[in-house]
Amino acid sequence: MDNSFPKVAYFCMEYAIESQVKLYAGGLGILAGDYLKGACDGHYPLFGIGIKWKQGYTDQYIDPAAGKPYDTYMNHDFPFLEDTGVTVSVKIRGRDVLVKVWRYNTHGVDNLYLLDTDVEGNDGDARWITGQLYGWFGEERVAQEMVLGIGGIRAIRALKLKPQVYHFNEGHALFAGFELIREKMEKGMRFSEAWRATREEVVFTTHTPIVEGNESHPIERLLYMGANLKLSKRQLKALGGNPFNMTVGALRLSRISNAVAQLHKETANKMWKRTRKRSPIIGITNAIHIPTWVDRKMIELGEAYMAGSRDAANELWERHMDNKEALIHFVWERTGVRLNRDVLLIGFSRRAAPYKRSSFIFTEKEFIQPLLKDGKLQIIFSGKAHPLDDRGKAIVSEIVAMTKAYPDSVVFLENYDMEIGRMLTRGADIWLNNPRRPKEASGTSGMKAAMNGVLNLSILDGWWPEACLHGTNGWQFGDGFESDNEEKADKHDFKAFKACLTDEVLPTYYENRRKWIEMMAASIKSTREAFGIKRMLDEYFLRMYIKRDENPD
Repeated sequence: MDNSFPKVAYFCMEYAIESQVKLYAGGLGILAGDYLKGACDGHYPLFGIGIKWKQGYTDQYIDPAAGKPYDTYMNHDFPFLEDTGVTVSVKIRGRDVLVKVWRYNTHGVDNLYLLDTDVEGNDGDARWITGQLYGWFGEERVAQEMVLGIGGIRAIRALKLKPQVYHFNEGHALFAGFELIREKMEKGMRFSEAWRATREEVVFTTHTPIVEGNESHPIERLLYMGANLKLSKRQLKALGGNPFNMTVGALRLSRISNAVAQLHKETANKMWKRTRKRSPIIGITNAIHIPTWVDRKMIELGEAYMAGSRDAANELWERHMDNKEALIHFVWERTGVRLNRDVLLIGFSRRAAPYKRSSFIFTEKEFIQPLLKDGKLQIIFSGKAHPLDDRGKAIVSEIVAMTKAYPDSVVFLENYDMEIGRMLTRGADIWLNNPRRPKEASGTSGMKAAMNGVLNLSILDGWWPEACLHGTNGWQFGDGFESDNEEKADKHDFKAFKACLTDEVLPTYYENRRKWIEMMAASIKSTREAFGIKRMLDEYFLRMYIKRDENPD
């Protein structure tokens, strides 16, 4: 770590540090948790600001009779959190809400501060502001984001942490920028001056390549909630438009922004090309914290194989089979289904959203059914739908129906969490990814799989165009085809998928183990450094946190 690096405050709505510490929903939190762990490992001058969620995200199970997902919530206790002794106040809906600050100092991190409204002195409604991650509706979301942003800045001041850079990981933290503007205006700056000065302190990461997925609110809601911090309707409109778009506001309130893969950079710049006065959007591809997700022995054996060790090929295969058997046992314990170690095993774990096409592999029954029934293929699915997303829940139900149609070869692991993710990305043979390009911002599960010697079979979307060496370290299908006509895109991609699976993947697995092992080793070697968290941290510091005039490269 370079001692000249500036100190950074990193804001995120969720963090996945440990599987059972339910402060996360999915990919955004897993990325943020990996980022903080990497910062701690490398002693980077960075700390996180987040929320201590009382119930966190949904625990989502399957009703065995109906085959449908249902949501449950339980109150969590985190006795390992350290009380900082700091409490700040944020005025929400006209009354002062107390926000207690805790420090997360275990599980490989010592640099995370969590904000909590479930404290004595708050009324019943206020105590539940930090109740459910991504729960409820618009007003509750604004209240939570006021705690994260406004409360976060005030906590930083009370803790005397003195960052030079404020990094907003997604638009949820935007109100921190409002608080920075308020501080400057109280010292005598005009709004335009405070805006310009705040821009010099803020950097922003955008994740969602779908316009509808970028959060927005009526300006009247922000005024009613008090999120505007005395900014006028005209000033709010200048920042985020009307309705007020949190992503647009963050793009205009930062000096530089980034997308989370190189293809996503192109997508994001097209999405926001008509947004005036926004920061430039560069590409910094996501990465993973290797000690959290990767079997170290697989990396060692992969490197030994590539270095010419004659014994490493068999050892690499046997280590993979150990991981595969551990996954098969895990599935048996969870579901009662006993999968076959000798049959090609595909892993698929994604949030249930239409563009991710979870049931893509079942597009043609006459193609997939013989493979499943003749013992050529088995599939493990996992993933959650948002509690308020009926379409997402219908997708989960479709997958569950397939487990009943093919009970010996298709499995769904309910209530996805870090533990399931770790088991799947270590123990599957193939990692399948089939979103509609270019709607996958990055994805990191494929990186975890790749470093564990699990071969990617993926659309050229997200991170995979940067890593794929077709037939060498994995496979691509679809050749980067894009179309606004979803039916046309789906038909094209499935035809390519069938050909790749039939002509390349299955023959290699069953008839050419030597090549499969060679591809496993190449997968590990080609991704270990390029998609490790250190590379990502270094890029953020050198390309985002250090100002351009200080670092012209």
